[in-house]
Amino acid sequence: MAEMRKPPTAPRHVAIIMDGNGRWAAARGRPRAFGHRQGVEALRKTVRAAGDLGVEQLTVFSFSTENWRRPAEEVDALFELLRMYVTADLDKLASEGVNIQAIGRRDGLGRDLLEIIERAEERTRDNDQFKLVIAFNYGGRDELVRAAQRAAEAHDGDLSGLDEAGFERFLDTKGSPDPDLVIRTSGEHRISNFLLWQAAYSEFVFMDVLWPDFDEASLKMAIEEYAMRERRYGGVDG
Repeated sequence: MAEMRKPPTAPRHVAIIMDGNGRWAAARGRPRAFGHRQGVEALRKTVRAAGDLGVEQLTVFSFSTENWRRPAEEVDALFELLRMYVTADLDKLASEGVNIQAIGRRDGLGRDLLEIIERAEERTRDNDQFKLVIAFNYGGRDELVRAAQRAAEAHDGDLSGLDEAGFERFLDTKGSPDPDLVIRTSGEHRISNFLLWQAAYSEFVFMDVLWPDFDEASLKMAIEEYAMRERRYGGVDG
């Protein structure tokens, strides 16, 4: 990845709600699928820029459990874009030391898509230069329900001794740090069921830029705003 001046106090883990593909396409008189394709290009730029800016992990919200309500052709297009991105970029990402992980429900996904995800995870399992987490068929509430079910099964239904650290072992994100910074594009000011447990003390930056227009400069701007925040984790000013 190209050299770039690292902002002060770069966050270790950045999570992004990639929003605005449909509006970006509509503004150009194009179908929503066109906006999603351009969104993949924005993701490529952001992955490169994140590593250059000193970020160690990037988690992106690609497809939510609520997105199944969208028209079937749009859902199919989103699935195809994930296939295309992972298949086309896997060699490059693997050679650059990127560790790829997918979080979210895997039931309901086609066998071919599951094989692509599993191949990417297996091939990059030992990479440690940068971590890319793709939240696909993911919902924060759904993750918490599934984690509670796994915890109950592991503890034979007796959760009386389970603490927060113990519960985190059953989350999709186990082994990852909580996000320091959560970015949402498109001007919307909500988290849309994304990383509800993990983002409890994250800093949030909401940006008016639509996702296909998000680039290196946008990420740097968000990180610079983050660097000006004082994180107290429920404490008082120092």
